[in-house]
Amino acid sequence: MATIKQAAYQTRQFGGFSPFGNNTSLNFGVKTDATGKVIGAADGSAAPAIGDVIDLGQLPQGWRLEDATVYVTTGMTTAVTGSLGFAYEDGVNDAAVPQDAAYFGAALNLAAAARLRATGSKLVVLPKTARLIFTIAGAANAKASDIQVIVSGELQGPR
Repeated sequence: MATIKQAAYQTRQFGGFSPFGNNTSLNFGVKTDATGKVIGAADGSAAPAIGDVIDLGQLPQGWRLEDATVYVTTGMTTAVTGSLGFAYEDGVNDAAVPQDAAYFGAALNLAAAARLRATGSKLVVLPKTARLIFTIAGAANAKASDIQVIVSGELQGPR
């Protein structure tokens, strides 16, 4: 029986060789007050409504997006759903890796306490810095909530 070795092993490993690898998890959160407004929002004083985008934070260039988990500790208003994805920080799309507002999932129930997993079926490496975004659907939020998102992947460095 032959042994076949993969030639591409570690061709995109970022940094020095480490037995611990380059896996990284980033934690993002969104909390709202009793009126539904996002606590600590830098812009806008209105509660998230249908079609609004909540920018959760930065995703680094050269990161292979592998998974996301959404922890809805305290849900938003009944019927609030959302898509979780990414948009490029510079606003310019990339032909090889297009922006995807629902990359990790669409129609996620943000109204009920739950642990939600990503539903996507493709792996991408971000060619440039992106933003993790929730796009609100279903209903406007009008109550206190607490949602945490953990995105995990492998830091492969810039191309």
